[in-house]
Amino acid sequence: MKTLHVIAITLVFVGALNWGLIGLFGFNLVTMLFGSWMGVENLVYILVGLSAVLEILTHGKNCKMCKMK
Repeated sequence: MKTLHVIAITLVFVGALNWGLIGLFGFNLVTMLFGSWMGVENLVYILVGLSAVLEILTHGKNCKMCKMK
């Protein structure tokens, strides 16, 4: 489960970084890297979205700060 968490949080960070770059500079990193492969670009967006859902559902189990009272 830890490996899945690491992959998911990495993809969430990639998605957040991409949105930050779009907002600040109008630069889409995913499109730059995979723009010529539309299917791969869409797959990256789907995986980022699924990773966010996984992190939302399992955050309490994985976050040391949320476990503290």
